[in-house]
Amino acid sequence: MGPEVKALLLLGLLYWAGDCEAQMTWQRLGQQPHRPWAERVADDRQAVESFPLDLTALEGNTESFMEQIQSLAQALYPCASQQPSEDLHLHLLLNKSVTCNDGSPAGYYLKESKGSGRWLIFLEGGWYCFNRDTCELRHSATPHLMSSKDWPRTRIGTGILSSLPEENPHWWNANMVFIPYCSSDVWSGASPKTKKNDYAFMGTLIIQEVVRELLDRGLAGGKVLLLAGSSAGGTGVLLNVDRVAKQLEELGYPAIQVRGLVDSGWFLDNKQYRHTDCFNTRTCAPKEVIQRGIKYWKGLVPEPCQRQFKEGEEWNCFFGYKIYPTVSSPLFVVQWLFDQAQLIVDNAYLTGQPMQEDQRLYVQNLAGELRHTLQNVSASFAPACFSHEVIIRSQWTEVQVNGTSLPQALHCWDRSLHRSHNASKAPLKGCPIHLVDSCPWPHCNPTCPTIRNQFTGQEVNMAQFLRRMGFDVPSVAQ
Repeated sequence: MGPEVKALLLLGLLYWAGDCEAQMTWQRLGQQPHRPWAERVADDRQAVESFPLDLTALEGNTESFMEQIQSLAQALYPCASQQPSEDLHLHLLLNKSVTCNDGSPAGYYLKESKGSGRWLIFLEGGWYCFNRDTCELRHSATPHLMSSKDWPRTRIGTGILSSLPEENPHWWNANMVFIPYCSSDVWSGASPKTKKNDYAFMGTLIIQEVVRELLDRGLAGGKVLLLAGSSAGGTGVLLNVDRVAKQLEELGYPAIQVRGLVDSGWFLDNKQYRHTDCFNTRTCAPKEVIQRGIKYWKGLVPEPCQRQFKEGEEWNCFFGYKIYPTVSSPLFVVQWLFDQAQLIVDNAYLTGQPMQEDQRLYVQNLAGELRHTLQNVSASFAPACFSHEVIIRSQWTEVQVNGTSLPQALHCWDRSLHRSHNASKAPLKGCPIHLVDSCPWPHCNPTCPTIRNQFTGQEVNMAQFLRRMGFDVPSVAQ
């Protein structure tokens, strides 16, 4: 097949993709596309700029040009007939000795993308427990976070786990893996359940065993593995990304490029706004709960980080700004400057009562501390928003920092790593990967997501938010 024919085929598929996207847009709006041609062309150009068809997803992933065409056509198949299944299917681990807290087998959800050499493994978040009492409470309140007994057979991939290009512009063509969080140990433990131990804490072993099984399901031929996670899962990425890279190298797969994506897992071991006794996961200071937890879980931290601290101070490695300098794998850090989970453990969370002036100052200073810790993080995305977690939300494409969305920043990061891997010295013009908001107040970024009460899920409008921040809205308006 000549290069001219290949180019025509690609142009045809690209035209089909753009036309399909327009059709889907009209179907969503419930309108008919009878508009002036010039308006439609302008809209199409805007759509292409917002959600470019990502051909880099196929770079180096297939052996022949026709395989690339086939993979692209399969991704566009819903435009031709019906929507394919977005389900990720449950696989319990074959090694039954690697378990959840209650001794039931751990597992993972998988949606394969034949022909793609890119793999995305996502670590679920969900707080933790740090002693027998808190673990028993957790087991009764959220059993799915400690046991696989009632896990559904399938899950729907959303955000960066979606296979829809309009929802996931860059990673839609990857093999998607979701590992449920059932170890309650911030993905750090390696201790089984015994007669003396009521619960197993095997988070780091679960990750290793999933990677081992995925090698037989196609990962052995993979090119890139992105280990991602949100909240406790994001901290789990910091603790395990180099361990996964080392595991693959030792198993004979050094060519697989391992990278990490940390979402809302960059916590600070700061002093609480109002100190309280450590009774549960939401009242303990961050430093105190990790100090207790690492002993209870028998948690493991990477050796390069462990060597930085004295014996008994390994808990320091659970905090991003302390472990980051010791991590060898490329990392991208996503962190809200006013993270809800951080504010909860700091006892500075917004309640129904207006904030006092010293509380407002504490919250504002928190954002300043986070900015400072991200100064030397080469790839980061930190909006000045009051929220928690983002990358598996369907609306994760909407938030921007300095005009750049998170998917666009991740795409720039991937491109920079691809070029550096190929020893290219060419700079990536207009492709920023260090994006940290400079405005000082919560939600001063106009693209921030809707504010919701983390306990009730109810939407908080801006007037209510300002009142909770301690402002007299009518007086300010005057």
